[in-house]
Amino acid sequence: MERTVASFLTTLFAMAASCWAQAEIGDQAWISLFDGKTLAGWKASENKDSFSLRDGMIVAHGPRSHLFYVGPAADANFKDFELKVDIKTSPGSNGGVYFHTEYAEKGWPEKGFEVQVNNSYHQDPRKTGSLYGIVDVAESPAKDGVWFTEHIIVQGKHVSIEVDGKKVVDWTQLEGQAAGRSLSAGTFALQGHDPNSTVCYKNIFVKPLPVIEFPLVDYHVHLKGGLTLNDAIELSKQRGVKFGIAQNCGIGFNVTNDEGARRFLLELAGKPVYRAMQAEGREWLRMFSPEVIAQFDYVFTDAMTFTDKGGKRIRLWINDEVQIGEKQEFMDMYVDKIIGILNKEPIDIYVNPTFLPALIAKEYDSLWTDDRMDKVIRSAVKNGVAIEINATYRLPSAKFIKKAKQAGVKFAFGTNNGGRELGNLEYCRRMAIECGLTKDDIFVPKPDGMKPIQRRKVAQ
Repeated sequence: MERTVASFLTTLFAMAASCWAQAEIGDQAWISLFDGKTLAGWKASENKDSFSLRDGMIVAHGPRSHLFYVGPAADANFKDFELKVDIKTSPGSNGGVYFHTEYAEKGWPEKGFEVQVNNSYHQDPRKTGSLYGIVDVAESPAKDGVWFTEHIIVQGKHVSIEVDGKKVVDWTQLEGQAAGRSLSAGTFALQGHDPNSTVCYKNIFVKPLPVIEFPLVDYHVHLKGGLTLNDAIELSKQRGVKFGIAQNCGIGFNVTNDEGARRFLLELAGKPVYRAMQAEGREWLRMFSPEVIAQFDYVFTDAMTFTDKGGKRIRLWINDEVQIGEKQEFMDMYVDKIIGILNKEPIDIYVNPTFLPALIAKEYDSLWTDDRMDKVIRSAVKNGVAIEINATYRLPSAKFIKKAKQAGVKFAFGTNNGGRELGNLEYCRRMAIECGLTKDDIFVPKPDGMKPIQRRKVAQ
């Protein structure tokens, strides 16, 4: 059953008054599924004695059995969620954590997916963290005799798995994948694999995630690295995500004039995708006519290419071209460049937002001060420019997004692939949930006559 955000909150408040204590890990949305003292809320299948309690942990040892969570949290029915489980194995042990499953009296669970627990069980090559039989891990990221944490995140058709903070699985289910298993909803189960295995489980916490209630669009897809238009269209259908196919237009790229832009527009005419211009450099307005620009569904640009005070062309993603000097002065100059773009260039979306060169990227939080964020946000609002949440660079930060939402900024999602392998919108989904974005916060391309190139006075 689909559960609304309101029903999740109701469940959380009810849980706070019950014996199911919430996790004290800085986020009150986490719910404890195991009280460390009893198996209340859990039900074992065949060979029930294979599960026991010892020193605040669940011990799986004995003939095959599975311990299913049966409630009361969220009626034991979870769709989108984060799950954390602390696990310790004895040498040669096998186990597992199931999700989207349901109680079965015997056998291996037929519904749902298993996240493998196997550090040294040699009879099975699939090691800890594997999404069993779908994305298999060849070398275990954990060790026997030491507690480790499996962190499972499920959002829509996407699954990511981390072991002690290291991501080992990043998978989006496409149509027809997973041998009949489908991401849907269900409960969790712990596996007791065999009499020679001993696996301990404790600190079992779940955070139900609200379901995003607006259609997802990837506005930043490139036909690069052999990715064809037909490939992109098929992938769009499989994922249930509409794509915007973007052509790089500007100095140093294949399309540098109206003729090239028209060829691209004609190639995509009538196809089930948006047609986008990625305006490169600061010269693009002098290279393309307003009439041709207006034929694109939307136009986006970034501030990663500009000319410095000495007339040198800078591309911020190329380390050899970047000279930082005094960091605060660089940031002030950079923010001024961004504001100039937002004020002067008739774009729909500002992409790769808050990007920093590799030389200073680790100082993101200190260099992107509140004042600098606010200046960019005010300019975006003033000019009606949407801000991209970029899945590749994982930008901007949640703090920036929350500030921008409060100011009334619209947002667009984009993977921004650099080659054939198209990423996913995991970061965008997570930010949408964390920052409380709704369909009213999401960018929609403007109709003819209302596009920025048509309504804004542009200095050529």
